[in-house]
Amino acid sequence: MSTTQNLTLLTDLYELTMMQGYFKNPVQETVIFDAFYRTNPCGNGFAIAAGLDQVISYIKNLHFSAEDIVYLRSLGIFEEDFLDYLSNFHFSGDIYAIPEGTVVFPREPLVKVIAPIMEAQLVETAILTIINHQSLIATKAARVVNAARGDGIMEFGLRRAQGPDAGVYGARAAMIGGCIGTSNVLTGKMFDVPVLGTHAHSWIMSFPDEYTAFKEYARLYPDACMLLVDTYDTLKSGVPNAIRVFKEMRKAKKLHGRYGIRLDSGDLAYLSKEARKMLDAAGFHDAVISASSDLDEYLIDSLKTQGAKITSWGVGTNLITSRDCPAFGGVYKLAALKTGDGDFMPKIKLSENTEKITNPGNKTVYRIYEKVNGKLKADLISLVDDVFDESKDLVIFDPLETWKKTCLKGGSYTMKELMIHVFDQGQCVYESPSVMDIREHCIEEQNTLWDETKRLVNPHEVYVDLSDRLYRMKTELLNKMHPFD
Repeated sequence: MSTTQNLTLLTDLYELTMMQGYFKNPVQETVIFDAFYRTNPCGNGFAIAAGLDQVISYIKNLHFSAEDIVYLRSLGIFEEDFLDYLSNFHFSGDIYAIPEGTVVFPREPLVKVIAPIMEAQLVETAILTIINHQSLIATKAARVVNAARGDGIMEFGLRRAQGPDAGVYGARAAMIGGCIGTSNVLTGKMFDVPVLGTHAHSWIMSFPDEYTAFKEYARLYPDACMLLVDTYDTLKSGVPNAIRVFKEMRKAKKLHGRYGIRLDSGDLAYLSKEARKMLDAAGFHDAVISASSDLDEYLIDSLKTQGAKITSWGVGTNLITSRDCPAFGGVYKLAALKTGDGDFMPKIKLSENTEKITNPGNKTVYRIYEKVNGKLKADLISLVDDVFDESKDLVIFDPLETWKKTCLKGGSYTMKELMIHVFDQGQCVYESPSVMDIREHCIEEQNTLWDETKRLVNPHEVYVDLSDRLYRMKTELLNKMHPFD
């Protein structure tokens, strides 16, 4: 299920003022814009593409309502013929994108828009805000999930998210990144993902005593009885009272399904070890110990290293806000302009910062795998009409440090084009998978990475190279714009 909200005016004013300028210009060029990012977020070795489904919904529903036109007219900067054009506006271009859940890397196009320049300009802001946000949270979630080393991660950051949309779509992105469920009921309804939860300290405090609170919760939810044990004293009160209730449930033959305790404060390593001893001594070896308490990937990794007896983790604020890296940094840059003969003329943006110089032309992305083990070797940004033969040797090189070269012997590698056709002349030609299917795709994608790339700190860098033709095109453009004296 996708949103049907009209986000047409979710744009920067200058997109509309530029549109009017293009409208008044008799030349209405078809252009190519690439949406990409420059640096992996959170110090990660990769990112997770997410947000395409909402981009699709946005494009499908892109129209200026009567109320939109009235508002734009009230600004006093748009002429009537342009407003008339907007009143009948629809997107007529093509969009290509890397599917959600795919592992991606800096500088490669995540979304490519081919459309008349007015249309391509209008959709810039919405595409960026959607892709930037969801890719950021999906990447953060993947870090947290990897830190847990196979344990389940539950997302429950809604109350700390930057508003309802960030909470809903952030939870969706977290599921794509590998979480097993979310506390966000609306996300569960909209995207058919598991919703999970226990109870708050207020539940226990509302009863005369802790034991009574636990007993009543167990009566109501015997199949999912997770008891929060740190309201008063974790080891002296909480865990003993939980064990007392579990014994009563066992005696009544009602102890089935998932059950256990949740820790939400204190020294989680110590408390989990002691609680495990108490639960095991009482015969509850299968009782789950879950934990929350302002967790992030570093704390989870540390607790795992310390031998904490926690196998289920609830992560809120630090995940849903990506607290240590609050922005993805995606950009949207002009790459080519269609000429009168129908060819695309490459365009390049220069900068004093080398990493900000764009890659020109009509491009796609190939992923190169080692044939013997299926592991990702490198990504290759190429022109769409580049032809490759996997039976022949392939030389790839770093486009900035060109002396760094690798020759892949023919037959030792496989190549896969990543970008898919999403919109064809304004018509959607792609159906998004379910979120849970995207999640499985994301897991499979990460399995193609070497462990060194998934390190939390100083991960191995995956090279993103340029095809020989694209590199030569870029070099020629740079030389033309900065000729030798």
